[in-house]
Amino acid sequence: MNREIVVLKEERGLNLKWVERISYLLDEQFRIPGTKFRFGLDPLMNLVPVLGNIPGFLLSVLILYTIARKGFGSKIVVLMTLNIAIDSIIGAIPVIGQVFDFYYKANSRNIKLLKAHYQEGKHQGSGAGVLVAVLLLLLLLIGGFLFIVWRLADSLFNMF
Repeated sequence: MNREIVVLKEERGLNLKWVERISYLLDEQFRIPGTKFRFGLDPLMNLVPVLGNIPGFLLSVLILYTIARKGFGSKIVVLMTLNIAIDSIIGAIPVIGQVFDFYYKANSRNIKLLKAHYQEGKHQGSGAGVLVAVLLLLLLLIGGFLFIVWRLADSLFNMF
């Protein structure tokens, strides 16, 4: 049995091996021969327009829900949620999302977060700081977008 899973089992009195297996299936199951590049079912499902993202997203949310229900700290849950959100939002963009999905492996990142949490004591405490930083970044992005739209509209109106 993997040492990380033993640590998780001892710490929480639970077996999360299925979480690691689903993550591996979604992000790392296959390897391109002659390379170290691995990918899973998630980017393959994403090749199906519109509906391809849904199964991977639902499995990621199921993993997150299980982790949250087991009493893990809010910071790790917030970080895992951000990984899933980034994967889902960018993965939904046609063409760019398909390529992105092969490289950004949210579930594998989340398993690494869990392992770092228990092996090194990282990601402890409240996730409020992370949420504030993300909200500020979103506000800046939205503000920048609105400013660009306003400048373009102003330029168009001045042309007439």
